[in-house]
Amino acid sequence: MRWWAISAAAAGGALGSKMLYWLETPALTLAKWNDWAYMLGGKTVVGGLLGGLIAVELTKELVGESRSTGDLFALPLAAGIAIGRVGCFLTGLSDQTFGLPTRLPWGIDFGDGIRRHPAQLYEILFLVALIALLTWLQPKLPQSGDLFKLFMILYLAWRLCIDFLKPAAQFAGLGSIQWACVLGLLYYGRDAVRIAHDVMLPFARMPQTKVSED
Repeated sequence: MRWWAISAAAAGGALGSKMLYWLETPALTLAKWNDWAYMLGGKTVVGGLLGGLIAVELTKELVGESRSTGDLFALPLAAGIAIGRVGCFLTGLSDQTFGLPTRLPWGIDFGDGIRRHPAQLYEILFLVALIALLTWLQPKLPQSGDLFKLFMILYLAWRLCIDFLKPAAQFAGLGSIQWACVLGLLYYGRDAVRIAHDVMLPFARMPQTKVSED
């Protein structure tokens, strides 16, 4: 089943990453629909994650598998995305993952004389913190599959927020990647509430130290 899941994730991730990339700039995609270098050149992490998720869930439904298969991939995915962002940062302007112009002292000039938010570095720092958090929480999560779900919830929430610092075509105030994040978060809504309850419950049950009145 793991090999079925890996195969489905690879195929769905590849397709999802391309489709969301095309939706990032619809006008440009329509103008270059016959430019194979453009159509095959870009991809998005969020599209890959959601496309892989959909493909795996459909595959499990077809083969009658109900067990969760995602926990094995949560930490490797976080580490892989972080390593990938190093490449995005080193690529510079052509990668299109930089942030908006800024006057903050840590703004970086990627070669055109404009200091921008180093959004790639922000994401690397977030992912390092996320790996530490997931590692700490893993033994506290009661259900199989919760580690992967928590990774998806926190990463999608992060991208929903950080993409406000990136230039992108918007619809109703959000870019296409942000709308995909919203849909993903809605899909995991019940799980987010349950996991938050399961994680916080042990802390709520900790004995309270009584203060002496003497």
